[in-house]
Parts: sequence; C-alpha cells; structure tokens
Amino acid sequence: MPATKGRPRSDHRAGVTQPRLGVLGWLRWGWRQLTSMRTALLLLLLVAIGAVPGSVFPQRSQDPGATADWIARHETTGPTLDKLGAFDVFSSPWFSAIYLLLFISLIGCILPRSLQHLRVLRSRPPRAPRRLSRLEAHATGEVTGSVEQVREAATRVLRRRRYRVASHDEVSVSGESGYLKETGNLVFHIALVFIIIGVAIGYLWGWKADVIVPEGDSFVSTSTRFDTFAPGPLVDEQSLSPFTISVTKMTADFNDREPGAETFGQPRDFTAHVKGVTADGEEFTDLVKVNGPLEMTDATVFLLGNGYAPVITVKDPDGEVLYKGATPFLAQDSNYRSTGAVKVGAAEPEQFGFMGLFLPTAHIDPETGPISLFPDTRSPALALSMYTGDLYPGGMPQSVFSLDTKGMDKVLTKDGKDQARLWLTPGETAKLPGGRGTISLDGVDRYAGFSVRHDPGKHLVLWSAFAALAGLIASLVLKRRRVFVRVVESEGADGVVRVEVGGMSRDDDEGLTEVVTEVRDELVGQSEAS
Repeated sequence: MPATKGRPRSDHRAGVTQPRLGVLGWLRWGWRQLTSMRTALLLLLLVAIGAVPGSVFPQRSQDPGATADWIARHETTGPTLDKLGAFDVFSSPWFSAIYLLLFISLIGCILPRSLQHLRVLRSRPPRAPRRLSRLEAHATGEVTGSVEQVREAATRVLRRRRYRVASHDEVSVSGESGYLKETGNLVFHIALVFIIIGVAIGYLWGWKADVIVPEGDSFVSTSTRFDTFAPGPLVDEQSLSPFTISVTKMTADFNDREPGAETFGQPRDFTAHVKGVTADGEEFTDLVKVNGPLEMTDATVFLLGNGYAPVITVKDPDGEVLYKGATPFLAQDSNYRSTGAVKVGAAEPEQFGFMGLFLPTAHIDPETGPISLFPDTRSPALALSMYTGDLYPGGMPQSVFSLDTKGMDKVLTKDGKDQARLWLTPGETAKLPGGRGTISLDGVDRYAGFSVRHDPGKHLVLWSAFAALAGLIASLVLKRRRVFVRVVESEGADGVVRVEVGGMSRDDDEGLTEVVTEVRDELVGQSEAS
C-alpha cells in the first residue's frame, strides 16, 4: 500500500521509517552544502582550474588577431574550444557561474560565523570545571592568604595576561583569550569576498589597451587610437579620459664593456621621455620607466616594451609615395634581432608587402645567416623579402609585426629560381623587382610599447589583500586558550590555600603547559613577596 502523501514512508521489512524532506527540506540541505567551508574551498579550486585555459589559449579580448589565427590553424579543435569559451574564459557563462557560486558560498559561510562570534564576544568565559586535573595542562601550588585574596590575585594575573575574566563562584576564576584568532579567520574570509568584488568591479568597469609609439609620434586615449583595446562590459568607450602623450625620446642603456662576458649586451635601463596634455588641459613632461609608470586621471601608463622602428619609404614607378613612416619591428633575442612587416595597401594594381629582419648591429653568419651582434644600432641593416597579393584575406585582424602570406605569392628573382631579397642600410634606396618602384631606409627610430590600464577595483583588491594577509597571520599565530584557577583551603596550615590551575586549547598548543605553570608561579611568587 503506498505511503500517504506528506507522511513518513515506513519500510516494514527493514523496520525503519524514512522521513520525507520535501521541497523546503531539500532547499535547506542544498543551502547547507553550498555554504559549507568544503564547498567554498572546492569552488576556489575550480576558479583556479578554470583560469588555466585563460593562460594557455589566446584570449579574444586581449589579442583578437592571435585568437583568430589559432582557430584557423586548428580547424578541428579550434571551433570546438571556441564554443566552450576557451578563448573568452573570464567572460564565459561557466566561469561566471563558478565565480558567483563562490561569492554566495563565502557570504553564506561568513554571516552565521560572524553572528556566532559576536555572541561569543558578548558572553562570559565558562564556569571552571570541578576537576582541573583532567584538563590538558594542570599545575598546583600553595599560596599564603585567604581564599578571597588569592581569587582576586588570580583575577589580576589573568587580566594582566590579557584574558577575559569571570568568576562564577567564590572559589574559582575563569579566563579566556585568543578571540582575535577567530576574528582574524573572519577577516580573512571577508577580505576574500572584497577581493572578489574588487576583481568584478575591475572587470566590469575597467579597460586595458596597448599602443606602440615611435619617437616623435603621439597618441590620444581614444579607443580608435590604441593598437589593441579591451573594454569591460559596462565601459562606455566614448567616456575615456582624453589625455595625450607624445614620445620625444626613447633611450636604452646596454652594457658595452667587457666583450665576451655573460653580461655583455644586457640592458641597464629603459626610459621613455614623454610630454603631453592631461584631461584637464595641463601640459606636462615626465619619464616612464619599466618600474616607474605614469599616473594619469583614471588611467596608468606602463612601459612594457621597446624596440626599433625603421623609417621606410615606398614609392611607385612614378615617384608617388605609397608608404612612409616608422615601422615597428619586434625583438626576437637579447641582441634585438627583430622581425616585422611592411604592408603597402595603396599599391596598384596589386597590393604587396614585405617580411623582414632588422639588425641593429648586422652580421652575416655562414651557418645561421643574418644576426645582430649587439642590441644597439652600431651597424644597422634591414633585410626584406617581398610578397604580392591580398594583404588582409577575409578581413581578418593581423598583428602589426606579421604578414599573412597564405594568400600571397613570393616575388622571385629575374631567373625565377629564388625569392628576391633586399638588403638596406640607412640612407640607401633599392629598386623593387618587376619595376614596382623603389624602397628606401631613411633612418632608424626607437619606439616605446605602452600598456594603458584603468582598473577601478585595484585599490579595493590591494587593501583587501593586506587585510586577508593580516587575518591569516592572526588565525595561524594566535591560540584560543582557556585558563581556570580554583582555590581550595588547605587542611594542614592556617592562612595557606591550595591553588589549582588548569588550561585547555582548541588547537594543538605546545605552550599551554608553560602558560599554566607561569600563572601558578606568579600566584605563588606574589604570596611570597607579600
């Protein structure tokens, strides 16, 4: 016969009555599981694991060109990973769900513990046990004085040791310390919540951008001027703080002493000499170093990279300029052997471009080919290979340092056997193959690679991290102890009482016995001194 709805179901064979939880019961059970410390730790672990793909795969918000190139190279796994959010990890639904559950779990864990801790802070230490000898630490002694005098002396001794003291009868004193241990534990977890909030604020209202600025050039803090721009979901791109920065000079200091030594050629310092105009219209001049960012209104400008930007001019057969400007090349080794691309989109009837190497101190090695012997421009040269075709196939974004040659053809030498190559030094002009015009290396500038960041939640995260560290140290260092003193009249001598001191701790406490002994010795020492 089926069980009646709403009543416990009885299993007559086992003799056990199984209760029904119901909807409310299951909700309570789920809430307790979600707000348990074990679940919070598991979710924290899942957040760490979920962030791994964000560091393994290119992220669309940071480098859309590299992301599109990765997906194109992996025709099978690329689209599948894209559907799973591997290229937008930190904005994917599954990562947001873990993040939100962690936040709810911490809140649900902290609130009950905070209320319980407040009740403990307002309560008195518990009554002393009758048999202190059963506690973890125990010491006895004889003290001269009356029961009342010794009890008051025990109260003073415990208070001097920063114990909260209470007397529940005429012959005992209870002391408790280490409340800051639980306070530190709560501060640690509350700080974690504020760190999560700060990171969320930075993600929603923050933005980051990168820009390459050659010497003599400038940029304005608008989304269209940055080379890469990654705004948060709630950022209004039209409301960016409008400041202007121009690079007057980019200097690099390299170790040029002791050739052949391990430190030869290593950088000593990088400095970008800048001037600009703030959002308020004030002009300024400043220096930007690797560890010395430039603080602007609502943004911080970091110097993250530097390199060389050869000044290149490309003309058609009629002498019309098709391309002119400082072209950044990306350093590949410590001697600044740099790769880059020159994209001549104005060429007709067919676009063409160059892939090349810039060598600050050029040398042709018989085995490895063109290399640079020193990172400074002692003997600069530019080696180029030419391609013709569509520079931007499919309209896909590209890196400024690379050229997509999949849909392009190599330009060959007159005999058609090898690819045509050009070698230019500053001030030199060379004719392009096939009568396409000329190319010249007019000079070599340096460039500064700036990273501009706006993170409105960084101060909250910083101070929360300090609070979390302080709370963690307090929870690990402090001990929660209870010390009890019981005074008993001695049977053999007048004016002498017997003192029992016992202690207990919630954690492993190697110093508890020493504390109990010291309290006993202080009581005995006070009686002897009097």
